[in-house]
Amino acid sequence: MFKSMLKSRLFWPIIVLLLILIINLFFDSSFFSIEVRNGRLTGSLIDILNRGAPLMLISIGMTLVIATKGIDLSVGSVIAMSSAIGAMTVTSADGTGLGPFFMAVGLSLLICTLVGSWNGLLVSRIGVQPIVATLILMVAGRGIAQLITGGQITTVYYDPYSFIGGGYLLALPFSVFIVAFVFLIAVLITRKTALGLFIESVGSNPDASRLSGINSKNIMLMVYMFSGFCAGVGGLILSSNVMSADGNNAGLWFELDAILAVVIGGTSLMGGRFYLMGTVIGALIIQSLTTTIYSIGVPAETNLVVKAIVVLLVCLLQSPEFRQKVFGFGKVKRTGEQKEREGVPLS
Repeated sequence: MFKSMLKSRLFWPIIVLLLILIINLFFDSSFFSIEVRNGRLTGSLIDILNRGAPLMLISIGMTLVIATKGIDLSVGSVIAMSSAIGAMTVTSADGTGLGPFFMAVGLSLLICTLVGSWNGLLVSRIGVQPIVATLILMVAGRGIAQLITGGQITTVYYDPYSFIGGGYLLALPFSVFIVAFVFLIAVLITRKTALGLFIESVGSNPDASRLSGINSKNIMLMVYMFSGFCAGVGGLILSSNVMSADGNNAGLWFELDAILAVVIGGTSLMGGRFYLMGTVIGALIIQSLTTTIYSIGVPAETNLVVKAIVVLLVCLLQSPEFRQKVFGFGKVKRTGEQKEREGVPLS
């Protein structure tokens, strides 16, 4: 049973997440305590879930993109665009009802989905390399966000807008329900329909999948659109949390954190198999690590260094070759081609 647990893609990420959370107990004995204040659950664990919601969302979209052997470097800029569009829409709208709220949400998600489809068209129809296609929007998108806000930090004075990232439902942050809904939809579509198999097929061998009748171009287009949509939702949560939009800094480096979360979760950058639950755990590891670094007083400038060390540790623990050499367990299965190169008789 223990060996089967070690083979699970989720085992080591869960262990690392628990270790990071337990470390906080040495600096804050009440870290795991959850209290009810004014009908709301409060505590460090709730804060991690709330603050990590945008990262979990864009990581879910990034997982499907990477599963097709692609990459989306534009999600941070799309977050900035979504924040700018949402904030400017409610700021410029005339009215105090819910009209501006729905207008801001609808317009932000529509435009972010469209820019995601732009990435998908460049990759699937024109044949631009994913890293190049999304790098274009990574640069242009942040410029567009700054143009929308006029290069200034836009402050929002519209209370309904704050509910997206700062509101509560059933005593829990509303952002947690948003993540749960998007995650559930992604799991149902990819695991209860053939779409998940198509995505993995395109990522494993696009030529073979095309010859078998799968429209790989449409599959790639859809995953980039979904990635743009997830980034748009994440941008709305971020901007409503602080009730402002900063086209220059909103979503900065989120694309790197999302890629790290996907890799930590067990999805290979080479495409093929993907693990949505592992991605969510990876995003929680990154957010928990960030919270831990700030709470125990580690200088902020060392944040990226500590994060890189932890990510490296998780990736090494997930490697069967590393576990075999260091711990003596985790047998490595070699293919026939590998055995032939190593001179091992095929039997």
